Amino acid sequence: MSEQVLIEKSAGVLTLTLNRPEKKNALTPAMYQALGAAIDGSEHDPDVRCILLQANGDMFCAGNDVGDFAKANAGDPQMTTTRAEGNPLLAALARAATPLVAAVHGRSIGVGVTMLLHFDLVFIAEDAVLTTPFVNLALVPEAASSLLLPARIGHARAFSMFVLGEPVSGRAAAEWGIANEALPAAEVRARARAAAEAIAAKPPAAVAATKALMRDRAVIEAQIKAESVRFNAQLKSPEAREAFAAFAEKRAPDFSKLARKEPA
Repeated sequence: MSEQVLIEKSAGVLTLTLNRPEKKNALTPAMYQALGAAIDGSEHDPDVRCILLQANGDMFCAGNDVGDFAKANAGDPQMTTTRAEGNPLLAALARAATPLVAAVHGRSIGVGVTMLLHFDLVFIAEDAVLTTPFVNLALVPEAASSLLLPARIGHARAFSMFVLGEPVSGRAAAEWGIANEALPAAEVRARARAAAEAIAAKPPAAVAATKALMRDRAVIEAQIKAESVRFNAQLKSPEAREAFAAFAEKRAPDFSKLARKEPA
């Protein structure tokens, strides 16, 4: 697992690097655990004043491994238990007091996008592409993104990203406020690193207090919990079974014969 999440500390910055390029940095339960533990652990490390997230390979993050979703839908005990226990990365992001900076390049999908809403600074490649195809997979948004994304970019844009799965370019992400700045891909890491080191040089108590005042942790955690209930219900649904099968078979899904259910 240490090879799939690289961890390095220097100049007050804890750098977390997604390192599963052969799978486009799709996140596994073990990777979620490693990332969540690193973020939580930073709260008790006086040498860490900022966290920088980046990724190796040609893609920032392919989101969750769809194969794991399919296993959960099929009733795999390990995957069912993991989902029921909650996502350790999302929980850590919700309560994180340490400033978070992200360097994003290439494509990013699903949770690879929604987790960015918890970052304090995001630097993105101009040619990056963000997509949140939750509904395409018969799922719902997570990471409190059903609250945070509309607040950031407005209901109409957020709905099109969630329900239609419409892609957003790096330039648009910066224009809309998902990212701070769009840059040539070759400059993203250096820019994010410089920003992280600049934060690390600031008075830490003032930085932490400012971040805390800007976020309502209780509201965010409550939204994550509410989303998790819906997400896990959808994950076990016939809709999801069809979506995952279609994904694996590289065909268009057919939901026409599935009955519509009203939200409880």
